[in-house]
Amino acid sequence: MTAPVLQLTDVTFRREGKQIIDGISLTVRAGEHWALLGPNGAGKSTLLGFCGAVTFPTSGTVRIFGERMGRVELAALRHAIGHVNPRHPLRYPLSIRAVVLTGLTATIDTPMRWTPTAEQVRRADAMIESVGLKGKGDNTWPTLSQGERGRALIARALIAEPRLLLFDEPTTGLDVAAREQLLETIDHLDRTHPEVASVLVTHHLEELPTSTTHALLIAEGRTVAAGPARETLTTGNVSAAFDHPVEVAYDRGRWTARAKVDPLRTFAP
Repeated sequence: MTAPVLQLTDVTFRREGKQIIDGISLTVRAGEHWALLGPNGAGKSTLLGFCGAVTFPTSGTVRIFGERMGRVELAALRHAIGHVNPRHPLRYPLSIRAVVLTGLTATIDTPMRWTPTAEQVRRADAMIESVGLKGKGDNTWPTLSQGERGRALIARALIAEPRLLLFDEPTTGLDVAAREQLLETIDHLDRTHPEVASVLVTHHLEELPTSTTHALLIAEGRTVAAGPARETLTTGNVSAAFDHPVEVAYDRGRWTARAKVDPLRTFAP
């Protein structure tokens, strides 16, 4: 068994006296693709902050690539972590190519007095083509659709050759067609980058790519269920996590969820 890429051990987090995370553990290995699901306020964003070497737990330990947070230079860890966030806070109307190149500098905007090499530009264009945006490298960020931005951010995350990818609700704001195109792009990574591990945060089972291997369900900062996706994303576990009776179905690699309805229940006109 390979060494963990990411390991959270009994982590907790408190803010202003409130317990946000309460004793969650998670181990992610190379090539595994984890889904992190739970209702609003469950603590998903905080956990993703641990995974990205951005947030320190109040207690417990976080190890990334075998290095314990608090005992290692965080910048070195972050360069090997790709983060795909549809709310990418870009301040200037950069081109797709320029945005992708910021993945090499681990910055939001192009650093002052930094110029990419010809080889780096070539790699950026290759990444842009690989996510289905061939010929669009010069298009500026404000002119892109939300789906194009999502795929550009995947290219940005990949250019630094990360060992871990974090997807923070990557299909937020997308229509059905754009969502499916983005999920196809994510699924394709399982073939082109088989050793890269990932953690994807979402509220919706329908937004999970077919490449999902494992899942962690949380509620109120605690683990409800964790393990292989097919064993974890069940009607009982999802209903418990969201505190509502939900019927979960699985077909050809994709999940769906809908509220259970009592067929004998009648409604007043």
